[in-house]
Amino acid sequence: MVGPSGCGKTSIVSLLERFYDPQKGKILCNGTIIADIDEKEYRKAISLVAQEPTLYQGTIRENILLGVAEATTQEALYEACREAEIHDFIMSLPDGYNTDVGTRGINLSGGQKQRIAIARALIRDPMILLLDEATSSLDSESEKLVQKAFEKAGRKGRTMVVVAHRLATVQNADVIFVMGNGRVLEKGDHHALLRERGVYYQMVSFVYLGVMRSFDQVQSTDMVYSVNHKRWIDENSSHVGLVYFTSPEYLPY
Repeated sequence: MVGPSGCGKTSIVSLLERFYDPQKGKILCNGTIIADIDEKEYRKAISLVAQEPTLYQGTIRENILLGVAEATTQEALYEACREAEIHDFIMSLPDGYNTDVGTRGINLSGGQKQRIAIARALIRDPMILLLDEATSSLDSESEKLVQKAFEKAGRKGRTMVVVAHRLATVQNADVIFVMGNGRVLEKGDHHALLRERGVYYQMVSFVYLGVMRSFDQVQSTDMVYSVNHKRWIDENSSHVGLVYFTSPEYLPY
């Protein structure tokens, strides 16, 4: 899911987590209304990686094993960390998995904390993995490692629901939903949406041309999208802004 801040992306994740139930409509998982599923059993099947990872005072091992059975094997722990691209780093530390992370993970970098949070999500072997802007606070190098971890996680038949703010996070997704004003404006894969030359095309254009670094910098209060005319309209004037790629190689279809 992509779109400007405030368009409802995180609200959808909260609904999928059953933090609250929809007042109208239904959410189905494999044909079953999730409100009819035992809440505890339903949540066993899902894991969430949020924008800001939450770590607690204690060791790396303790933080990753939070909420899983005490009988979880060391090999399962190592496998989850390999998937999260953090195992080699942990093993390089003098105390390895027994390293104290400090209060709120202060002894680790942002990318390291995020990859530990991913390992904690993966060790539960979830059927559904929810990623709520999980790379938005990372530098480019850390983002590459976290993105590689996500790609590994998706190869195991998991359904991944990703709230994204950067092009690299979504361009390989099976289906991209473009959100705006609380509704879905467009949907399709990366190449199909570029061919439509609609909202997604304009967002990608802005990113490539350096007008903005990420999708969430599009402000719905500053621009509205005219579905009928396939163009961005500046609300503060009659000017119609059309953005084109400067070179054809930027259009990979």
